[in-house]
Amino acid sequence: MRIGIDLGGTKIEALALADDGREIERRRIAAPRGDYDHTVRAVRDLVATIENAVRACRDEAPEARSRVGVGIPGVISPATGLVKNANSTWLNGRPLADDLASALGRRVRLANDANCFALSEATDGAAAGAAIVFGVIIGTGTGGGVVVNGRLVVGANAIGGEWGHNPLPAPADDERPGPLCYCGRSGCIETFLSGPALAREFAALGGDAIDASAIAALAERGDQRATACLERYEDRFARAIASIINVLDPEVIVLGGGLSNITRLLDRVPQLWGPHVFSDRVDTRLVRARHGDSSGVRGAAWLWPAAAPENT
Repeated sequence: MRIGIDLGGTKIEALALADDGREIERRRIAAPRGDYDHTVRAVRDLVATIENAVRACRDEAPEARSRVGVGIPGVISPATGLVKNANSTWLNGRPLADDLASALGRRVRLANDANCFALSEATDGAAAGAAIVFGVIIGTGTGGGVVVNGRLVVGANAIGGEWGHNPLPAPADDERPGPLCYCGRSGCIETFLSGPALAREFAALGGDAIDASAIAALAERGDQRATACLERYEDRFARAIASIINVLDPEVIVLGGGLSNITRLLDRVPQLWGPHVFSDRVDTRLVRARHGDSSGVRGAAWLWPAAAPENT
């Protein structure tokens, strides 16, 4: 058995997964925001709760232990072994992998939450069986992950798939230099494609201060301002994702996050990306995540291949 942990900013979710992908046990608790030590203890206690519940159901020996994978809102720096780039800022600069291993008494595998999403969908989700998969999460931010032949591509700097902090390709005059991003640069893809970015664009067109789902609902009812806003968003999305196709040439791009619920994106974006892709035709498919909000925690569990020993 493997256990996946989705370590979010507001909640921590744990899922026990069988080797065939069946869900055995799931638990969720509120995240101890701003408290690193409490976060480590919370993960330890959550794993113990899950293991005890499964042992009771299966009548397993008390010493039986699971393999644990953790999805985090950042990455482990190859240079220092410490967390970096986490929007849950109390994790940054901390030896989370070592501290969790010590608390749990076993080795723990950690990966960025977007990487976990991509791994989940490539393993038994919407991109199962595809050789090259790019997973996209668009919500409050814009994340991505790459899976090739069933394995995560983390990269030398542990930033594989971080497409959201590249500049928006082929910017129009009114898209330069672009909004300021929290990373310190301007015009990042995230500043154009995140949910807050879509809401900001709608407000700039004279619309009300509403979120992305409300904008999509207005567009479905024929609201011209909302339709124009989404059309511009789709054009930007097509340009941005075309740059990924040109580099990775994935068979499948899986869309997750809050904006994946805007159904028209799945049809419209592939219609628009052709002129930006260096090919006579584009066979890449854009699909919605099969496991939805559960993909992150499932992917964390899949960080351990079947029957992998703890010392690998």
